[in-house]
Amino acid sequence: MKDNQWWKYMDCRPRDSVGELDLIKQIEDLKSEVESLKAELARAKEDHQYDNLVHQKELESLRNPVNKLRDKGLM
Repeated sequence: MKDNQWWKYMDCRPRDSVGELDLIKQIEDLKSEVESLKAELARAKEDHQYDNLVHQKELESLRNPVNKLRDKGLM
């Protein structure tokens, strides 16, 4: 079976080339959208990680206020 005659065995006809071009364009648009969403997700993960680090440091400073004052030289 040749690649260009697959439709004979599947009981269907190939669509017109305009429809195929529309599908190809939609696929390309979706691929670019997926890439932008991946980049956005990566930025969101970095922001979340940074926020967690800041929050953890704030909690540590609240747990040990004396150590914080000693580090600053106030006590």
